[in-house]
Amino acid sequence: MSLSMYQASVPVFLRGLDNLSAIVAKAAEHAAARKVDPAVLLGCRLYPDMFPLSRQIQLVTDFAKGTTARLAGIEPPKYEDVETTVEQLQARIAKTRDFVAGFSAAQVDGSEDREVTLTIGGQPRVYKGQDYLLNFALPNFYFHAATAYGILRHNGVELGKRDFVGRS
Repeated sequence: MSLSMYQASVPVFLRGLDNLSAIVAKAAEHAAARKVDPAVLLGCRLYPDMFPLSRQIQLVTDFAKGTTARLAGIEPPKYEDVETTVEQLQARIAKTRDFVAGFSAAQVDGSEDREVTLTIGGQPRVYKGQDYLLNFALPNFYFHAATAYGILRHNGVELGKRDFVGRS
């Protein structure tokens, strides 16, 4: 049996979003226990030229919703990127999860050869669906999720590998 485009995308995004939400909740608990303003954590970066935690979370959600929508052949919803609190970011994660969960296998399967066009650095890039999912979208989704995890771990939030990958 082969792996379908739906199986390689929607459940993967849902699990990653759930794990991200749990990590963000642990960060909020960490901040409260240490009397640290959560906004401080949201502004932290791994390196000065990298995006802060809040933007990493926004990008994780962008890749989940955008990829799923594009594979289904619809325009992704646009989010304003205005979240400044843990609660707002959790709401964004939940909204994205609900959006992604709303897709059926019938909408996503068969998208291996669907053309996906993105503008990157002002230039259009055209992908076939499978290449887009496996070689662009999933690596970016995981990069930003791992960076969010790394920022929090670097700032003392007690996280482990199981927090990132989830429980089986």
